[in-house]
Amino acid sequence: MATFALIEKAILLRAEDDVAIARAELPAGTVLEDGAARIEVRQDIRPGHKVARHAVRAGAPVRRYGQVIGFATADIAVGDHVHTQNLGIGELSADRYEVGVDVRPVDFYPPDQMRHFDGYRREDGRVGTRNYVAIVSTVNCSASVSQFVKEKFRDVQREYPNIDGVIAITHKSGCATKLFGEEHLALHRVLAGYAKHPNVAAYIIIGLGCEVNQAAVLVDRQKMAVPGHPERKPTILTIQETGGIRKTIERAVAEVAKVLPAANDVRRTKQPISELTLATNCGGSDGNSGITANPALGWAVDELVRYGGTGVLAETPEIYGAEHLLIRRAVNEGVAKKLIDRYKWWEWYCRGIDAMDNNPAPGNKAGGITTVFEKSLGGVTKGGTTPMNDVFMYGEPISTRGFVFMDTPGNDPVSITGLVAGGCNVICFTTGRGSVFGCKPVPSIKLATNSLVYRHMEEDMDINCGVIVEGTPLAAVGRQIFEEVIAVASGKRSKSELSGVGEEEFAPWIIGPVM
Repeated sequence: MATFALIEKAILLRAEDDVAIARAELPAGTVLEDGAARIEVRQDIRPGHKVARHAVRAGAPVRRYGQVIGFATADIAVGDHVHTQNLGIGELSADRYEVGVDVRPVDFYPPDQMRHFDGYRREDGRVGTRNYVAIVSTVNCSASVSQFVKEKFRDVQREYPNIDGVIAITHKSGCATKLFGEEHLALHRVLAGYAKHPNVAAYIIIGLGCEVNQAAVLVDRQKMAVPGHPERKPTILTIQETGGIRKTIERAVAEVAKVLPAANDVRRTKQPISELTLATNCGGSDGNSGITANPALGWAVDELVRYGGTGVLAETPEIYGAEHLLIRRAVNEGVAKKLIDRYKWWEWYCRGIDAMDNNPAPGNKAGGITTVFEKSLGGVTKGGTTPMNDVFMYGEPISTRGFVFMDTPGNDPVSITGLVAGGCNVICFTTGRGSVFGCKPVPSIKLATNSLVYRHMEEDMDINCGVIVEGTPLAAVGRQIFEEVIAVASGKRSKSELSGVGEEEFAPWIIGPVM
């Protein structure tokens, strides 16, 4: 797990690094003591940005985390601000893939030391952390009707206090795409994954009737059924067959009303934390992300894995340049190949538009991240240090425990939609710029990478990981995250839940062309 040394007002992550990270504003002329060396800062450098420790010639690699984060595009002098004006990406060594060399056996806790949380055990054995009823829209054309039905149950907790809410799963897709093409099948996985999610007690499906994404086909291909009754198919309503908007709303409201009493009857019971599947994601990353929140979350993932739980890393474009570190943790060649295949697919997918090269986003760059390699090296630390046991397609049910990877885009709502569809029942979301992301029906815990953002947005941030650069041990913050995961899984409301955020963020991946 990441450790670092302090150079007065800067952070040194590895002795071999060419850069240090500013902890505070470094005006030009500031002198930093770096061991026996003295670094005179040559330009004003903002917190989270990089100052050169070594002179680097144009074309030579620049290292942070002990890894290459890019190549100098101009000569860099000691004390220079290292950023977009003098650092870019280039070709990494082709022989950097070493399968499994960092695999170490997991030090599992013995059964008598198992921790527990209060969760909802469903009839199929899976365990939820929330208790929702869902209205699933097959296509954008039925989205408004689905929302109208949901509005009829805005105050559902008055009569049914054990139900967290009635939500509408609506989106912008479902038609004008290739029948059973890659995008259509991904949408199938996502809609079925939400409907069958352990946080959903019951659901109905609403379609238009003429769309590509036919409701009856979705149900058959995804083996969807009434929760607790695998022999019964779920309720399907189509606007065209039912007779229009008003009639569909009336029918749907009646169908939802039928399932509320049974959904309200379920209760939380003591469950092992091995039943937790934790989604990890980052958004609005900054120069502190790979120093504070991400490695602290990685510590919590390692701890959950030691209890037999599951931690999931995702965002394939944001492991670009760091994928070799995951390959070193792959349990076998097959798992490594799965990841490499998805990585190569992304290179093909982004061909001709320089999408990978243009990552990070403007907000990332303002926070001190210069290249996608640097962003990726900080991002992979969310996945901790245990072996990578499997790699899953977008929205595919997560069937392997331990640390695993899911292929998703870097776009936060799209990424987490896939993770939730895969079965994740808690989310930890690291942010340096201040994301307020929520994701019903799964609680989202916000981890601020720096104290400034935490104080400025305290109503939206759950944990301040910025205290790590102020002297708090990383493991102590990792433990705080881990305990918060258990508390939120047991019913404590996260900040995004308290704000009511999380329903509009459902965003299935639109992979291919819209016809």
